[in-house]
Amino acid sequence: MDDKKIKQLAQKANEIRIVLIEALVEAKSGHTAGPLGMADIFAYLYFHALRHDPKRPDWPERDRLVLSNGHICPVFYAAMCLAGYGDIKEYQKTLRKFGAKFQGHPHRAFFPALETSSGPLGSGLSQAVGMALAERIDSGKSYKKWFYCLMSDGELEAGNLWEAAMLAGKEKLGNLIAIIDRNNIQIDGFTEDVMPLEPLADKWEAWNWHTQEIDGHSFSEIHEAVQRAKAVFDQPSVIIARTIPGKGVPDFERKFEWHGKPPNKEEGVMAIKKLKYA
Repeated sequence: MDDKKIKQLAQKANEIRIVLIEALVEAKSGHTAGPLGMADIFAYLYFHALRHDPKRPDWPERDRLVLSNGHICPVFYAAMCLAGYGDIKEYQKTLRKFGAKFQGHPHRAFFPALETSSGPLGSGLSQAVGMALAERIDSGKSYKKWFYCLMSDGELEAGNLWEAAMLAGKEKLGNLIAIIDRNNIQIDGFTEDVMPLEPLADKWEAWNWHTQEIDGHSFSEIHEAVQRAKAVFDQPSVIIARTIPGKGVPDFERKFEWHGKPPNKEEGVMAIKKLKYA
């Protein structure tokens, strides 16, 4: 990946952050830290890696993206709208509103361009494993499409996620790439205080996953990790992306208190100013 592409993706990630902050201020509820921290990865996926077509969201040959930690949907919606799947102004005005397309957790009945509905933490990997396994049954190991599952580190406390991890390893699902947002926070504290996860990479390797740890804000590292994952045919891959919660707004960064609250109007103005002049 050359410097020009990295610069373009960084600009897109910053645009995603600004758009989602504006939506959260309007909604007066929602999650801030995780969405800001994952903006770089969503920019990379929607504006470089994913094989997709916003004009044909049901295109059979598209890659699939499953968001397991549905509460970070402000960044999901912002990336999708900027990619052409929805109207940005509609998103910013109606996020989390009753009956709106952009629900507080992704819901396919309201927004059919989504691959799945998500809410209960830990369930997304099971859905992605099922999709990837069905594709292999239908198409063999040609890997015409890729299945991405995005997860939070806090949701790794959910036991059903580990059942899915075990099945994927057993079935050697080389068409499955999981990305973990390793930001070390959850709603009421730091993950290592609430329920320690380390040694996290060892746990995934024990279930026969190809495992990598990267800087989740380095586009070159993200790209290299995804390319390496695609070169492994007999294992599912997991990328543990170390991210900064609240990335881009120093007043929000690394503070678990921002996990589940939105900025007020004044905080939003401050955040957008910081992002615009970053």
